[in-house]
Amino acid sequence: MSSFHWLRTSMLGAAWLSLTVLGAPAVLAAGEARLSLGSLIEELTQRNPEIKAARERWEAAKAVVPQVQTLPDPKLQFGYQRMPMVPPAVQGTIYGFGQEIPFPGKLRLRGEVAMKEAERFEQEYGATRLRLVANLKQAYFDLHFVHKSIEIVERNKALLIQFEKTAKARYSVGQAAQQDVFRAQVEISRVIDRLAVLEQQKESLHAAINRLLNRPPADPLGTPEEIQVPLLTVSLPELSRRAETFSPILLASAKGIERSEQAVSLARRQFYPDFDLSALGTRNDLINDNGYQVMLGIKIPLFYETKQRQGVKEALAGLAGAREDLTATRQDILFQVKDSFVQTQRAERLITILRDAIIPQSTLALQAAQAGYAVGKVDFLTLLNSLLTLQESQLELHGEMVAHEKAVARLEAVTGGPLAAKLEERKPTP
Repeated sequence: MSSFHWLRTSMLGAAWLSLTVLGAPAVLAAGEARLSLGSLIEELTQRNPEIKAARERWEAAKAVVPQVQTLPDPKLQFGYQRMPMVPPAVQGTIYGFGQEIPFPGKLRLRGEVAMKEAERFEQEYGATRLRLVANLKQAYFDLHFVHKSIEIVERNKALLIQFEKTAKARYSVGQAAQQDVFRAQVEISRVIDRLAVLEQQKESLHAAINRLLNRPPADPLGTPEEIQVPLLTVSLPELSRRAETFSPILLASAKGIERSEQAVSLARRQFYPDFDLSALGTRNDLINDNGYQVMLGIKIPLFYETKQRQGVKEALAGLAGAREDLTATRQDILFQVKDSFVQTQRAERLITILRDAIIPQSTLALQAAQAGYAVGKVDFLTLLNSLLTLQESQLELHGEMVAHEKAVARLEAVTGGPLAAKLEERKPTP
């Protein structure tokens, strides 16, 4: 067999290998399970300490409501008196009962303030849950991208090793320059370096997900499931409306305003006096006689200039601040909606271009470069660039898929829950 015929056979084998590797589906390592996003979200809601703390703050706030709506604790009074110099002589015991009674309406207003505060904590609990679910999804999708990147780079590592063997064979018969061998070896080293970086990123993402799940950072995780990229069918105006209606962060700010309004009413009610009712019974041991007395005390808001009036001023300032907070929060939420929406639109366009045009064209270019290099019509640099172009296009495709899903996760966090989406009929992802 001539050396030229042997080299051509070798390159055709390399072409067959590339087509086989590029089209091969992902294969799980032995014993490695798929990592379900749904099960992770369920575990997050049950085990995450930040979600638990937010829930307990809500429960604590609800427990305040009946406390502030209840009258102050009554007072039981006991005493002894002896006045021998006052005729008739007095000597005996005193016993009584006292109750502080706030001015009508104060207890109700205190309860309403506490109720609005509890409702604010409820919305903050919902916002915390949605935020952490979005964080978990983003980490999960990043982990998916890292796994896909490792898979793609490993494929190209196998191809580069085959290219190196071919370049060595051609160099040995004087049909290729030695620099082709060196360039292949350099690219293999770069691939090994890139794999090391990806492995580090994978371990960091494992630790981030375990932290959210309240697991030990070193706990192992499986391989993420394949992701589908649904087309976002909800328009930007509808997303903005949903955010203004259902966003827990906005609702929490709105509850803060309602609480502040009730606090202003309560502060103004403080100008009215509270009452102190007491009833005392007496027993004169010397003359064996009993008596009683009833007293009504009134708390006079005498220092209203420095107390009650300043309390109203404080409450009004708190209300104004709460309204400004709502305005700022609303602007921030609407910005996040617009920003995430345009990111999904960009990702959908790029996914279509990469999947339907750039990657098929890059695959054909690599096949043509392989065939041309086999017969000496294409230099090694062109062959190598064709492979690297295809690799970067595949990585960009998966990166845009992940960017799309992360943007949708952020939209769900600020609009109050899952969004209706439609799955597009997609070709198998390269």
